[in-house]
Amino acid sequence: MESDKDEQFANPKLLLTEDGSHTLYHAELNETYHSRHGAVQESQHIFIKNGLDHFINQNPEIAELNLLEVGLGTGLNAFLTYLCSQKNPQLKINYIALEAYPAETEITKKLNYAEVLDQPKAQSIFSDIHICSWDEKHDFSENFSFIKHKTKLQDFSSEQLFDVVYFDAFAPQTQPELWTAEIFGNLYKYMAKNALLTTYCAKGQVRRNMQAAGFGVERLAGPPGKREILRAKKNK
Repeated sequence: MESDKDEQFANPKLLLTEDGSHTLYHAELNETYHSRHGAVQESQHIFIKNGLDHFINQNPEIAELNLLEVGLGTGLNAFLTYLCSQKNPQLKINYIALEAYPAETEITKKLNYAEVLDQPKAQSIFSDIHICSWDEKHDFSENFSFIKHKTKLQDFSSEQLFDVVYFDAFAPQTQPELWTAEIFGNLYKYMAKNALLTTYCAKGQVRRNMQAAGFGVERLAGPPGKREILRAKKNK
């Protein structure tokens, strides 16, 4: 069964989205890693604006932030977060990413995010996201550290608490096992008080599963092509 799933997630194709940035596409699953309306604008809206930036604005005195990404994928969210860290030198960001089915370097090196974001000098950082070793801490700058784990969320545990979570798993119809109340309950345990979780999925059952895990959940306006997204907060 596991080998079948590995095969399903193998060999994604490069796809150009409407804002000029790339995403990856699995033909067998009919699943893209980002919105076809624009990969960069989607990630900036959901995970940076309504996740990281919102948390920083709500906690202006914070000096160090632990961030967990569920689904490293193309590395876009990690890259955008690195760029954000360079605009906030007073804040140390410790970034941990999980990815069970990493894309091959042969295709990730073709992704055009540094070009689209007009950050040619940061291309080496984007490359490092994909080629750096697993399970080891890498300091990309004085205030941005990065660790990636090749593991499933179900097999992940953490002794540290996270302030921000990017929940960027494949959609519930593709990975239903990752959108359960039990999964969100486990994440809840790994999050600090007032921590935020953002995701592109706004399905009613997903929202109810988050609430069952203890989160306060709000619906927010989505990026182009999507009506709503969800932001969950650990209030206790």
